[in-house]
Amino acid sequence: MIAVVLRDDMPACVRWEILMHERFSDVWICKDLGRATTRADPAELGRAALAAYLAGRDSRGETFRVVVRTDHATDVVITADQLTDPDGEADPAVRQALPVYLRNALT
Repeated sequence: MIAVVLRDDMPACVRWEILMHERFSDVWICKDLGRATTRADPAELGRAALAAYLAGRDSRGETFRVVVRTDHATDVVITADQLTDPDGEADPAVRQALPVYLRNALT
């Protein structure tokens, strides 16, 4: 028998999807996705990923959100209006979990 022990301090695999709402057909379209193994808070990771994706893009009139899924079947949904202060600095663990192109967009 194999026992699996999950602890809060163990890295978990998280997956995120950045979605854009297509208002004419009323569906959410995946614009970007990624995954990482990290100890970072999934909600903070989602905020950072969405902020980085929207940085430098003209998203006026569009609705974006990010859905972050963890190994523990927990889904976190962050909308663009829930983003924290744009001048705030992301946690180093969160930044490390992002791919380089999103990390660079945050600087």
